[in-house]
Amino acid sequence: MAELLYRLGTFAARRAWTVIIAWVGILAVAGIGFAIGFKGLATSFDIPGTASGEVTEELQERLPDFSGASGTVVFETDDGSALSDDQRSAISDLVASGADLPDVASLVDPFEADAQLTDQRQQVVDGRQQLEDGRAQLDDGQVQLDAARAELEAGQAQLDAARAQAEAAGAPAAALAPLDAQQAQLDAGLAQLETQQATIDASRAELTSGEAELARGEELLGLADGIGVVSEDGSTALVNVAFTEPRLELPEESKQAVIDHFESEPVDGVQVSFSTDIAQGVPSLLGIGEIVGVIFAAVVLLVMLGSVLAASLPIMTALVGVAIAALGSLAFSGVVQMASVTPILGVMLGLAVGIDYSLFIINRHRKQLLEGADVGESVGLANGTAGNAVVFAGTTVIVALLALNVTGVPFLGLMGTVGAIGVAVAVLIAVSLTPALLGLIGVRVLGRRARARIGEVHHDDTGAKPMSNWRAVATVLATAAALLTIAIPALSMRVGLPDGSSEPHESASYQAFATTEAAFGAGATGPLLVTAALPDGLDDDAVNEAQLEVARTIADQEHVTAVAPIAVSDDQRLAAFQVVPTEGPNSPTTEQLVRDLRDLPPVDGDIALGVAGQAAINIDISENLLDVLPLYLAVVVGLSLLIMILVFRSILVPLIATGGFILSLFATYGAVVALFQWGWLAEPLGIQTGPILSFLPVILVGILFGLAMDYQLFLASGMREAYVHGAPARLAVARGFRAGRSVVIAAGLIMISVFGGFIFAESTMIRSIGFGLAFGVLVDAFVVRMLLMPAVMHLIGRSAWWIPKWLDRIMPNVDVEGAALERRHHAASPAEREPAATH
Repeated sequence: MAELLYRLGTFAARRAWTVIIAWVGILAVAGIGFAIGFKGLATSFDIPGTASGEVTEELQERLPDFSGASGTVVFETDDGSALSDDQRSAISDLVASGADLPDVASLVDPFEADAQLTDQRQQVVDGRQQLEDGRAQLDDGQVQLDAARAELEAGQAQLDAARAQAEAAGAPAAALAPLDAQQAQLDAGLAQLETQQATIDASRAELTSGEAELARGEELLGLADGIGVVSEDGSTALVNVAFTEPRLELPEESKQAVIDHFESEPVDGVQVSFSTDIAQGVPSLLGIGEIVGVIFAAVVLLVMLGSVLAASLPIMTALVGVAIAALGSLAFSGVVQMASVTPILGVMLGLAVGIDYSLFIINRHRKQLLEGADVGESVGLANGTAGNAVVFAGTTVIVALLALNVTGVPFLGLMGTVGAIGVAVAVLIAVSLTPALLGLIGVRVLGRRARARIGEVHHDDTGAKPMSNWRAVATVLATAAALLTIAIPALSMRVGLPDGSSEPHESASYQAFATTEAAFGAGATGPLLVTAALPDGLDDDAVNEAQLEVARTIADQEHVTAVAPIAVSDDQRLAAFQVVPTEGPNSPTTEQLVRDLRDLPPVDGDIALGVAGQAAINIDISENLLDVLPLYLAVVVGLSLLIMILVFRSILVPLIATGGFILSLFATYGAVVALFQWGWLAEPLGIQTGPILSFLPVILVGILFGLAMDYQLFLASGMREAYVHGAPARLAVARGFRAGRSVVIAAGLIMISVFGGFIFAESTMIRSIGFGLAFGVLVDAFVVRMLLMPAVMHLIGRSAWWIPKWLDRIMPNVDVEGAALERRHHAASPAEREPAATH
């Protein structure tokens, strides 16, 4: 590999414009691909096979109107007064005119919905009065009927007595005819009474049935009390928006169309805001914070390299790499569903490692030039030595990122793949475009003062001395204690996906969340959607009774504010319910409610419940990601251990590196929890507290492990080189550390500045990722790699480089530092070349 990179470097230095034009062409192809293939990004996340995903699929089949994305438009008066008639009319007009918006299934007018709810409540009151009036009428009719029956019975008794008396007196049949006529009249009256009694009985049965139906409706209204779209004081109204497309397939343009429509005609005295489902857009790839981070990186480069031209090279090559990787990846957004945070991760990594990898090669080249080496030969040698280390360092990062695919989470695997592409492009540019630019500018990569000292600078390791044993022990104890202390908050980590409460205060999402919470309660910001699988063959009354029974069961659960049936499928096999929890979608009580509902046995023995909605989806995603974290950690650490054993030809050095990484990882988790969940120092940074981004722990494992091994490689390989060249083990630690510390310090500061710039991004997700990566690099590079690792290696001495002989024999010689290459290709100085030219 070193020899191949040496040849690539010398070729690039000689044919600089050929290489530059080739990369410009690749950038143009990526740009054309982006222009043709970019189809937008998704702002939501999903994992196939989850419980909420199965419910959504069932809704798509039986109740498609409730399977698409949804959101809320929030209207609130400026002064808190009730909405006036004119304001209500203007809002209703906006709702009516928005029916034809793209991918919008329905817009619910809050005032019509509120009026219907008021009518239903009034209908219950009126129905109850009608029932009481009807019952009173029936009772009166029964009294009259009973009186008439009594009269008939008295008349029958008299008639029976008269007939008995006439028959006893031997009255002829003709004398009995009047009695028979009277009997016929009595029988007709009795029949009429029986008919009236049947009518009363039927009316009473109908009244009883109506009373049961009224009681059912009254109970449902009571259970639904707490669900509303117009606040009690009349100052706030919610417009519910239902989309035809699922969350992951809903185009950004459709959500923006809703925002544009409701902002197109401002209502006097009324503010409008939008829930996260609508307002959360695709974050910009580069913002002010990121630009500031790059500027700070440029300052670090300028201080280290002492030349504006030299300092500009790593940034220039990194930007080219980021542009190629980002445009190339986004070109496939029409083929695969890509989350909005995916290209951001590629940009973060591309900038950070792109600058660092070019810096490593430039730094090696500058040292060789100062020793008097020829430009072309020095470029090739720097590419074969430092570039070889770059390739292996990049490989560890790429392996860690690609391993995200083993999690089985599509959007996470895609994030890792795009990030790996960004790192791979950064490596390729570092070993090809960087040498071309170095060959093009020649010795101008050195400042004027440095050029005046060419040939005078020599390596000097005499100042390197081993640390004392007590200092090594104190360093190990102090750093380990500090890292473990910082990690303590990680024990209380809660994961989730951001909602409106975690967005910046000035954002529309936060305003909508805060307004909804204040006007309708915290649970209204993230209602649950519960489905009930009904038995086959139920008639309408049985379906209504089943809905009531399900609603009762749900309402009996702890942490439920209200529940209301909202739909039944055409085949009457699936019913849907809206459930408002007592707290917001990311609260522990709502999480517990979702679990409780899923753990319920079938209602009445045969009605199984399912839970969907944003809160349930967030819980499913978060739990699945936590479940795959151990597997991912095992794969990443296992593969990287094999790479490090191959590179360092040691067993203990990779184990020390991995142990240090685990300490820095948990310290990073602790810092993230303290800032984003506990709120320490959150206010000065404008950060809203909430659960930790669900996929952040997994992302941090992959990226930080790869970057940690970068620094480990550049420090420990120098120590191994010194040890192999005969230095005592502890002196080799000091010499290797002395040789690599400046470039590692610069590289660490650059990564911290680039990642730290993303802390000030608009998106809460990007902020947490940027902080986690910046803090992780800070801890790992400056505490673990530059304090803990050298101290531990000092204490174990020669044992650090022990490896079983049988393993040493079968492993290939990687030669990361390119020592063999240096022996084959000596970078001759001009003084050495002049005598050869005279022969």
